[in-house]
Amino acid sequence: MTDFTTVQLETDPRGLATLWLNRPEKNNAFNAEMIRELVLAIDQVQADPSLRFLLLRGRGRHFCAGADLAWMQQCAALDFEANLGDARQLGKLMYSIYHLKLPTLAVVQGAAFGGALGLIAACDMAIGASSAEFSLSEVRIGLAPAVISPLLFKAIGERATRRYALTGERFSAEKACELGLLSEIYAAEELDACVEDWIGTLLLNGPHAMRACKDLLRETASASLNPALRRYTENAIAQIRVSPEGQEGLNAFLEKRRPAWQESQS
Repeated sequence: MTDFTTVQLETDPRGLATLWLNRPEKNNAFNAEMIRELVLAIDQVQADPSLRFLLLRGRGRHFCAGADLAWMQQCAALDFEANLGDARQLGKLMYSIYHLKLPTLAVVQGAAFGGALGLIAACDMAIGASSAEFSLSEVRIGLAPAVISPLLFKAIGERATRRYALTGERFSAEKACELGLLSEIYAAEELDACVEDWIGTLLLNGPHAMRACKDLLRETASASLNPALRRYTENAIAQIRVSPEGQEGLNAFLEKRRPAWQESQS
């Protein structure tokens, strides 16, 4: 496994991975090295067939305070082509998370500013501490949340994205939950215990079924109701019913026993 300096990738024998942003002394702010290492870590997760889902977290007080000041100073001195290269790396990171075959859960505490909202929006689900704060702060420094904007449209809708991208104002965890950026919020001191509850819930599910479900949802999310979509969904359910995991799940249900993937967790 690759040794990283700005992130940590931990695997749990139960079949999950946790990818930590690991610059707590810099409030986990992005720089070019962190973006590069996050892309490499996501590639490792994608290639590991033993993993069932991924948690994305930040070490220390804050999930991610946005872009690192020193990195922004370096970017300001670059020409267009060099800045385009940096932007493409950030885009690769966001889309790698969004298209990851495994389910993803972001866990947010403290500050989540700028590009951090892209990380959260790229995940399938997100939970957070009730004290967390959020901001699309790019306009405050004369920039725009360009690369992450398509993900935010999907996560919180166009109207809310327009408001918070144009105002740069901070909003609370409660508002983030109301918008759909977070699924649930918890008291900060209860967050880790609640993460374990989420892990337990996800471990109840068939590993291959979750991957197949994620593929299905991606294909159908914005598709129109037409004959081609109908055929796609009919084929999808037929395929999973005859798969080894589908057969095991159906037989376990009919025989009133736990399926094999749950027995392995006991």
